[in-house]
Amino acid sequence: MKPNIVSLAITGASGAAYGLRLLDCLLQYKINVYLMLSAPAQIVIAQETDLKLPGQPQDTARYFCQLYGADPDLLQVFGPKQWFSPPASGSSVADAMVVCPCTGGTLSAIATGASDNLLERAADVTIKEQRPLLLLIREMPLSVIHLENMLKLARLGVSIMPASPGLYHHPKSVEQMVDFVVARMLDQLHIPHNILPRWMDDNSHDTNTTL
Repeated sequence: MKPNIVSLAITGASGAAYGLRLLDCLLQYKINVYLMLSAPAQIVIAQETDLKLPGQPQDTARYFCQLYGADPDLLQVFGPKQWFSPPASGSSVADAMVVCPCTGGTLSAIATGASDNLLERAADVTIKEQRPLLLLIREMPLSVIHLENMLKLARLGVSIMPASPGLYHHPKSVEQMVDFVVARMLDQLHIPHNILPRWMDDNSHDTNTTL
C-alpha cells in the first residue's frame, strides 16, 4: 500500500545525493515527509552539493519546498532533540521510514535500540510498530560488526539496501546512477514512479546475445 507519510532521515555518510533525490521524489509524488537531518549530514550536504541549508528546522523546510517546488504542507523538518514530534511516538508513527544514506554508527545505534536522538528513536518506533524501515547503507568494505548489525535488523524485517547502482541501463551521468538506487527505494515503499525504465521495458537490451 502506498504510504501517506514517510519519515526520511539523512545521516553523515557520503552520498547525500541519494537522500536529497529521494526527498525530491517523495514531495513530487505528494507524499507527506517527516525529515530529520543529523548534524554530520548537514556538513556532508555542504561538502558534496552546492546547497546552503539554513540552521533552523522551519527554515530548512521552507528552503527544500522552494527548491523542489513542493507544497509546503507536505514537509516537516525536525531537530535531533525534538522528542515531542510525531516521529518519536508510536501513536503517530509514519507509514514507513528510510535512513538514506545510513552510516555504520547509525546502523549500530538502531540495531541496539539506543534511541539517543530523534532519528534513532524514530527508527526504534518504526521497528516496534512493525512498519517498513529501509536503511541505505554507505560503507565499504563491510566489517563483521556491520554485517552482524545488518543481519540482526534484517531478521526483524528491516530492508537493508546497499547503495549499489546497476549499470545495465547504461547510465550517462551520476544523476542516473542515483536514480537507479532511489527507484529501488520507491519500489520498496510501494510508491509508483517513472524515474527509471524497468528491466526489459525498452528495446535497449539484446536478449539474443551469446556468451
